[in-house]
Amino acid sequence: MANDMTVRGVLEDGMRFDIETGSGHHIILDAAEHNGGQDAGPRPMEMLLMALAGCAGMDIMAILRKKRQNVSAYEIRVRGARVEEYPKVFVKITVEHIFTGHALRPEAVQRAIDLTEEKYCGASAMLGKTATITHTYRLIEAV
Repeated sequence: MANDMTVRGVLEDGMRFDIETGSGHHIILDAAEHNGGQDAGPRPMEMLLMALAGCAGMDIMAILRKKRQNVSAYEIRVRGARVEEYPKVFVKITVEHIFTGHALRPEAVQRAIDLTEEKYCGASAMLGKTATITHTYRLIEAV
């Protein structure tokens, strides 16, 4: 497939893995100490929420820039609730978008979020297979 992506994980110590992406970037993943790790990096399931934040955020910003929205700051807060039994998948995810800017139009922001959720963000589409994902937003007028 033309859009294949690769990663390579190498066990370093305990439960710590050095993960290298096909694009040459590295990240350390680890487990908590009570799970045999050294708490030296994020957990794999946290990375899924990080992927959602990054994927949605990049899509939303691209759309808002095309809509000529003057965003001066943007924060995404993601919270995921998982089931207790294995494989402990996410079943509820809330994504809060906090935009700061000048004269931001609520309808433009909502449309960008909707397009991201319904069409563009692959992380959202995949996580949405097991979880209900809810997006909210706040607009703050820059001073």
